[in-house]
Amino acid sequence: MILKYRVSLPGIKGFARVYEVKGSASLYSLHKQMRADMDFPQDQVVLFKSFNSRGDVVARYSVFQDFGLGTIDAVTAEQCHKRGEDKFIYFYDTTNVKSVIVTFEGEAEERRNVIYPLLVESKGPNPIEFENGYVAFEDLPDDKKKDPDDEDFDDDDDFDDEEEGDDDTEEIYGDDEED
Repeated sequence: MILKYRVSLPGIKGFARVYEVKGSASLYSLHKQMRADMDFPQDQVVLFKSFNSRGDVVARYSVFQDFGLGTIDAVTAEQCHKRGEDKFIYFYDTTNVKSVIVTFEGEAEERRNVIYPLLVESKGPNPIEFENGYVAFEDLPDDKKKDPDDEDFDDDDDFDDEEEGDDDTEEIYGDDEED
C-alpha cells in the first residue's frame, strides 16, 4: 500500500511538498526524508501530533517518549491511516514550536525501482525561507501582483522616467587657471 501525503504551511499557498510513503514505513522514515528534503535542523526532538476526521487530537508520536500508541520508529503510516489519523502537525523543531501540516491525500500506485518515502511534488522554497520574509507570488495581496504580460506593467517602478542631470551640482574638475 502506497499512501500520498501533502506537506503544507498554514496560510501559505506558495509552499507544498507531496510524498508517497509505503504503508509499512514508520513515521520515523517519513521524518528523516522530510528533514533531508526541507533542511530541517538535525539536532531537534520531533513530534507528530495526529488528528481524526473531526479535527480532534487523537495521538502524539515522538522519538523517545511513548505517549500511548508507540514511538515514531514503531508506528507505521498504514497503522495511522487505518485508525483514521490522516492529518498530522509535524513539529520539526519542538523547542521553537516550528511545524508543518502533513495531510493524507489518497493512495497511489507503487512505482518500480524507487526508494520510499518519495518526494513527488515540490512547490516553493523550504519553510525557513518563509520565516526569513520570503513571500510567494500567490500569497501577495491582489494590489501587489503585477502580470508581466499586462500592457500597463511597469517593471522599473524604482527609477524615474526622466534622467535629467542635477543643475545644482558643483563642478569638481575644471579648467581652473591660476593667476
